[in-house]
Order: sequence, then structure tokens, then C-alpha cells
Amino acid sequence: MALRRALSAAGRRCAQRLCSAAWGDTIFAVSSGHGRCGVAVIRTSGPGSRAALQSLTGRPALPPPRVLALRRIRDPATGEPLDRGLVVWFQGPQSFTGEDCAELHVHGGPAVVSGVLRALGALPGLRPAEPGEFTRRAFRRGKLDLTAAEGLGDLIRAETEAQRRQALRQMEGELGRLYQRWSDTLTQALAHLEAYIDFSEDDNVEEEVLSQVDATVRALEQEIGSHLQDGRRGELLRGGVRAVIAGPPNVGKSSLLNLLCQRPAAIVSPVAGTTRDVVEVALNVGGYPLVLSDTAGLRDATDPVEQEGVSRARHRLSEADLVLAVLDATAVPAEPVGLGAALGSLRPPPTTPCIMVLNKADLLKGNRGSLHAACARGHPLPPLTFLSCKTGEGLDHLLALLAQELARLCGDPLSGSPSLTQSRHSLHLRQCAVALARYSQERQSDLGLAAERLRLARRHLGSITGHVSTEDVLDIIFRDFCVGK
Repeated sequence: MALRRALSAAGRRCAQRLCSAAWGDTIFAVSSGHGRCGVAVIRTSGPGSRAALQSLTGRPALPPPRVLALRRIRDPATGEPLDRGLVVWFQGPQSFTGEDCAELHVHGGPAVVSGVLRALGALPGLRPAEPGEFTRRAFRRGKLDLTAAEGLGDLIRAETEAQRRQALRQMEGELGRLYQRWSDTLTQALAHLEAYIDFSEDDNVEEEVLSQVDATVRALEQEIGSHLQDGRRGELLRGGVRAVIAGPPNVGKSSLLNLLCQRPAAIVSPVAGTTRDVVEVALNVGGYPLVLSDTAGLRDATDPVEQEGVSRARHRLSEADLVLAVLDATAVPAEPVGLGAALGSLRPPPTTPCIMVLNKADLLKGNRGSLHAACARGHPLPPLTFLSCKTGEGLDHLLALLAQELARLCGDPLSGSPSLTQSRHSLHLRQCAVALARYSQERQSDLGLAAERLRLARRHLGSITGHVSTEDVLDIIFRDFCVGK
């Protein structure tokens, strides 16, 4: 009892110190995800982190910064032991958020975690963190820019190797450094232009300065234009390539979906027209994300429900990044023109890449040779593979074709300049490019208006990295983070 009273008194003294540090609030949350686990990490950030750690451990002396220490963790209000775990102290600004931070590594049982959270919540000046608030504080204190923060969010959500590589590259600041270099170039060009406007009449600024500004703007406009023409590689890799399985009824589209995802995701029936709605699954193919959609058989339907299914299939087909055109290998003509006509009857978008899948290959028997010969006779057909959804024959070749096409669409996330990953990046860059183009148009008639175009272009670049931003943009970015990050 004496020990509990002493610990309780120590907790009250630490709580008083918390109140004295009330110039800013201190947040806390579970950072290791929810659910039963071996170890749970609970973190705090803010001016009350030191006193909170002292209060829960009952020790005035903190371990050295960034050094794990074994401590018994108690409820400051009652002195009751909650767990025995590791604690870490991060003194600002050498921390993730730039503030004083603490972490408690405790056993991941629900009772232990909830007990520690209750103890922290009872301390004055501490409150539960909002989603993404730790990262938002890191941004506010200049520990990372918005592109790095978005990369961190993508890294947490990454499900494939390629997504992880792209997100890690962005989180480490490559994309932000590229945009910052462009912003610095614009700042220098704008400074030279304004100096020319203000001082050219006094002969303090040479005439060639204006030519240098023009050359800089032209080069930057070309560089941004090339960056925008990336085929949406970064966005496709981040969100997944949308592939649509399309074909006539009863050719094995749903069987193909089930074969690829290795589970009965779609109903399979010998009755034509079974699939009415779109069935969607997410897959990892060769390290690349694939969002695969099974659709209704494409035909002139008379049933109103099937008509709606065909309409949805057509709509999904028009938005596809990749088409898997499934045909019955026993029914297609064994000559190139006929194969092309069978594919054309599905009306895939002309610019969308396509893979032809000739299903039911196990029923071909001796006719496969003639089909192979037809495919090799030089008629311009997309990549083609034979498949049997019944036996699995040809699946490896189809997966290889898929991986090859996904690699072409998404690119190598580690090579070349970093890719655009967010639609908001594209929006601001396009508006920046428009402003630069208008500078070139207005530069001959009004230098003051031309300078304003450069300022506008610089503001759009700053909006990407967060150096020029508004609260609503920040809310959109950080609300998608999990609590504790």
C-alpha cells in the first residue's frame, strides 16, 4: 500500500508538470495496428511526453534518448501494474514529429493495451490522436513535405513489391526534391525578371538577363511536360491496374477469374448469361497490383436484367487499363482475319492494351496446330495464349503475359525520375505548365503580367509539396492515414 501511495503521489506530481507544459497538447495512440498481437507500440508526441513517460514508469530519470529500456508500467492514478515492457524516449527535434516523443512497447493483449491507453487518457493535457496527426505534426515541423507524407501513407498501404518500392522512394523525398528544384528554378527566374522590371531603366540590369529567364522558362516547361507524359505509371502502380475480363457468354470468364484468384469468387454455371453484375478482386501478379473485373457476357440480350449487366460490362470495358479478351478456342475461326473479327466483336477500346485468351484448349485435340499457325501468319493480333480453366493448362503462360504487360504499364519504380502518384500532383503540374505557356505568350506585351504567371506557376508547385497550401488540402491528405501514424 505504501508503494502504491508513493507511486500515486509521483503520478500526481508528473500530472502537475503536464499542466505547466500546456502551451501545446500531447497526443497518444497505438501505432502498431489494432487486434491481438505479440507486441503493441503506443506512442505519444508533444510537450507532455516526458512527464507522461515518467508518470507511467514511476521514475523521474528517463533512459537515454533512442535507447530501449525495460520498465514496469503502472497506472499513475492507482499504482496498479499494467505490464512490464520496453520504453523509448525521443527528445525533440530528433524524433519523427520533431516534438518530444515517447514509445511504450507492451504486450499486445487487448486488456494491456486498453489499460495503458486509459492511463494516458487520464493524464491532464493528453488526448487521443486523430488519424494521421503524428504525420501532420511532422509536416508542420518540417520533418517531411507533403509528397513524402503521401509516400509514407502509400508505404503503409502497399500490398505488392512494386508499390513498396515506389512508396519508399517517394517517402525518402525524391519526388519532393524534384519539385523543389523546379520551384527554386522558378524563384530564381522570377527574381531576375522582377529585377529587370525594376532596374532596367537605370542600366543596372543587363538586357541578356531577360533572355536567360526566357530560356529557363522554356526548359522548365519542357521538363514538366515530359514528366506529365508518363502514361500514368505512378498512379497505376499506386491504385492498381484495372483489368477487365470480357468476352461472349459461356466462354469461361468467371472460371478464369476463379482460376487467377484461386477461390470461387464468381458463380460458374453451364447456363449462358449467369454473370450479371461486375465481380472485382485485387491480385498481386509479378509484384504489380491488378484489379481484375469479371463482367457479363457481351451479346444482344433481351432480358432487362441481362441488358443492364451488359451495359455495366461495356462501361467497365471503356474504363479498363488492360483487357483480357476471352474466346472459346473451339469456336473461333482458325485463320488470322477471323480471329481479329472475333476480337473486334467485343469492341475493346482501340488504345487499350489487350491479351487474347483462347479458353477450353483441352477440347481442341488436333485443331490446336491450325490455330497456332493462324496466329503466326502475321496478322496484327495482340498477345495470345491458350488456356484450359478446367485443367489449368496454359496458366503459367498467361501469368507471364500479364506480368509483362503490367511491368510495361507501371514501369520500374526504381529507374528514371520518380513518377506521378497522385491526381492532385497532375492537376497542379498541368496548371503550372499552363501558367508557363502563358508567360511566353504575354512576355512581349506586358512583363508585369508575365511575372505574375511565374508567381502562379510557383504557387502550384508549392501546393504539391505543401510550402503553399490550405487547410482543406491538408485535411484531405491526412484523413486517410490510420490512427497512430
